[in-house]
Amino acid sequence: MTWDTATARQLADTHEIEVVVPAPGRPDARTPIWIVAVDDDLYVRSWKGDAGIWYRRARQHGTGSIIAAGHRQNVRFIAVDEAGINARIDQAYRYKYGSSSYTTAMTGPPVNTTTMRLDPA
Repeated sequence: MTWDTATARQLADTHEIEVVVPAPGRPDARTPIWIVAVDDDLYVRSWKGDAGIWYRRARQHGTGSIIAAGHRQNVRFIAVDEAGINARIDQAYRYKYGSSSYTTAMTGPPVNTTTMRLDPA
């Protein structure tokens, strides 16, 4: 399933979204994160690298939701481990968020190894 154009554009233009990843028998992991678009796909990364609770749960369970502008959208998390697309995602983060220390962290190791594509569920 792919994003409809209007929803993809709205999410891509949002500065920060909230990701929600449930785990059976535990409270949901809710975390504000940055989101970028490359071509028609949406991507997120874990600022805490592998230590991010939402990231570990997303890898394990593969599903969750995102909240932007008060709207909740169910998603599937797809791990991305391909150098070419990761380089383009790095560029998208730099373009959208500028040259802050946070952007530097989001585009370097170990954070850039936690790239997840968001697909609508």
